[in-house]
Amino acid sequence: MTFTPAQRQTLTWTLLAGCAALLLWLLAPVLTPFVVAAVLAYALQPLVERLAARRWPRLLAVLMIEVLALLLALAVLLLIVPVLAKELPLLKAQVPVLLDRLNQGLAPLLARWGLPLALDLASVKAWLAQLLDANMQDWLATALASARIGGSVLLSVLGNAILVPVVLFYLLMDWPQLVARVQGLVPPRLRATVGGFFSECDAVLGQYLRGQLLVMAALALYYALALWLVGFDLALPVGVFTGLAVAIPYVGFGIGLVLALLAALLQFASLGGVLLVAGVYALGQVLEGFVLTPRLVGERIGLGPLAVIFALLAFGQLFGFVGVLVALPASAVAVVALRRARGAYLGSRLFTG
Repeated sequence: MTFTPAQRQTLTWTLLAGCAALLLWLLAPVLTPFVVAAVLAYALQPLVERLAARRWPRLLAVLMIEVLALLLALAVLLLIVPVLAKELPLLKAQVPVLLDRLNQGLAPLLARWGLPLALDLASVKAWLAQLLDANMQDWLATALASARIGGSVLLSVLGNAILVPVVLFYLLMDWPQLVARVQGLVPPRLRATVGGFFSECDAVLGQYLRGQLLVMAALALYYALALWLVGFDLALPVGVFTGLAVAIPYVGFGIGLVLALLAALLQFASLGGVLLVAGVYALGQVLEGFVLTPRLVGERIGLGPLAVIFALLAFGQLFGFVGVLVALPASAVAVVALRRARGAYLGSRLFTG
């Protein structure tokens, strides 16, 4: 069986893409810090180029931008960790009291409706006590024990915490050279087409990234202010964390909501206060989905909410945490490719007859 030159070229590129996908799947655990650093480098590189254009030494520009990014990440971490360290022991102490109140209020109401149902408080209290029994010292001891046994829990966290900034530094320093090397690998006859394709991808991702940063800032301000207005003590840390965490679609919002509801349950010890906090988050979700994202992001990535959820689940299932990181960028590239494929199909003889 003989293949035409076009068929051989298509088969070659298909095999190369398949090998790249297989390699990514096999090396997913090892690639995590490198993918994280690459995503950060892509986001921070325009800032470095702006400083370099103003005649800043590239080394100084890279160091300044990376230090500012690390300080921002550390500030977010310092916002949420003290909240968890403080709230979890309080939650453990208050859970039995809250369950007793819930049972006392719920049982008569259900009995009035002809449903004589009572909570098995002993079992629920035992399960929650076991779930919340681990404090920070226990977690640290477990991590250290895992490291001593040969596990990679603690060592992996520490290794990635050191490796990501190092890889990020070298990527930012060598970004123009890396781009030039990749462009040099493209056959000369295809450089115009490939260059236009990646320029379109870069424009889509850049617009999405800038819009998403504006959405995060607006939501951080909204949650902090709205939670403060309802009398929530931890309005600033929880609100800012929730706003920044929406960078991880749906997952970040869910984590912020759970943290806020747990803290509200401890602070208000009543259903009314918890419902107020839940209402703030419900309104925030409506604000994000129907006002901020359409206007600031404008769905420039070309994916609707269901497509975003599917992309995150599919890439996460295939490639783990690395897949979650590359899901939206890879989907954006796929959308650009599909647009071009659709245009080629509509202009082809197959369609026009």
